[in-house]
Amino acid sequence: MINIGIVDDHAIVRTGLKEFFSHHVDLRVVAEGANGKEAIDIVRQHDLDVLVMDLSMPEHSGLDALPMLRAKAPDVGILIFTTHAQEHYALNLIKQGASGYLNKECDPVEIVNAIRTIATGKRYISQEVANLLAQQLDKPNASSPHEQLSEREFQVFLKLAQGQTATDIANELSLSVKTVSTYRTRLMEKMALASNSDLTYYALKNGLID
Repeated sequence: MINIGIVDDHAIVRTGLKEFFSHHVDLRVVAEGANGKEAIDIVRQHDLDVLVMDLSMPEHSGLDALPMLRAKAPDVGILIFTTHAQEHYALNLIKQGASGYLNKECDPVEIVNAIRTIATGKRYISQEVANLLAQQLDKPNASSPHEQLSEREFQVFLKLAQGQTATDIANELSLSVKTVSTYRTRLMEKMALASNSDLTYYALKNGLID
């Protein structure tokens, strides 16, 4: 039996997934949550094989939660299940420790295949993500600017692009304001951008924020 946790801020998505998984005798949903903080509580309190988690959630996003989930529960498989297209997030998040990445428009059968694969300790690489990896290998210098950011720089970038202040970000990520400012300077240099408005425009243009 594969024990699954579902974390998504939309109750209808959680309900739909639970109903769908109930038709598979080897899948069992043992916990659910609505944000990244609840995801961390779930892996602490339950014996999970796979956590199915959205990215864009209030209070604490899936992106914010991923590093802590990896630290707290390194053996739990984490399947990112989101509306964001693979080309915008998948490679970054797999590098950061996600076990797989699926868009919510995928064939329902694929999420079951992904969960079963991840439960064995392997990563699930969809055909779309495999194509992205192949493109990166063929053209190692052709990656998008945001793909060159470190895990923490990427977090700070998205929060700045969404209009958060350095103080807000410092409080959310348990960093000093000075450290956040240092990350901001680094990511600006890497992305060759000059202002927070540039960051917001870039993020919107590339589908990284709604």
